[in-house]
Amino acid sequence: MSSLANWSYTAQATIWRRSGASNDYGDPIFEAPLVIACDYQGGLSKRLGDIGGENVVKNTVWTEYALADTGDYLLIGASDNPDPIAAGADEVMQAIRYADTFERAADDYAIITGV
Repeated sequence: MSSLANWSYTAQATIWRRSGASNDYGDPIFEAPLVIACDYQGGLSKRLGDIGGENVVKNTVWTEYALADTGDYLLIGASDNPDPIAAGADEVMQAIRYADTFERAADDYAIITGV
């Protein structure tokens, strides 16, 4: 972890990564929850009613955790619940990579969740 990340990523989030397998009903199976160091910002969330649905940003989490991908689940805070839905986690819409401009120790990522 870079010295700047050590200073700024003082919160915790839990991520559940898809294992790539599905259960008998076609639902994804998730790996065990992993608590990561991060910082975060809440965002807007709004869904349209009868005229259709819309994906909008709910939370943005900044971290050095590099393995988040679309379809994973993320919860702000620590959890050991094996079920991300029961834990109240939100689906990852996108993970964006940013360079570690100052130290080149580890890139930073913005993990964006949505509803």
